[in-house]
Amino acid sequence: MALTSQVAQAIIEAADAKARELRQPVIVAVLDAGGHLKAFRRMDGAVLGSIDVATRKARTAVLFACNSEDVWEYCKPGAPAHALELTNGGLAPFGGGVALKSADGGLVGAVGVSGGAVDQDVAVAQAGAAAFAS
Repeated sequence: MALTSQVAQAIIEAADAKARELRQPVIVAVLDAGGHLKAFRRMDGAVLGSIDVATRKARTAVLFACNSEDVWEYCKPGAPAHALELTNGGLAPFGGGVALKSADGGLVGAVGVSGGAVDQDVAVAQAGAAAFAS
């Protein structure tokens, strides 16, 4: 599936619905495979500082073609690439960024969510990603 504007909006809507279910206002950013903004939503009441965090989570997922939290294993203290999170203009190597891949496994973009606790951000991002997969 291609990451069209309509698909990006469906991801936003699914993420928004999950955030409302959790009663947690969040920021949702959808980026294309080049790391460029495709769609964005700032829910009423979401913390303004989460705009950058959501975008960085999505960018982290795009740059490494994996979920954002998977990058932590490489950059945590004592890991092979300690301080990797300081590269690429700053990464967000914790939960809430989900890579979006086509049926053949090719990277097409990512969704990033911030505004709640990490587990809430992950749940909302996964709900958005599920809309892409369907």
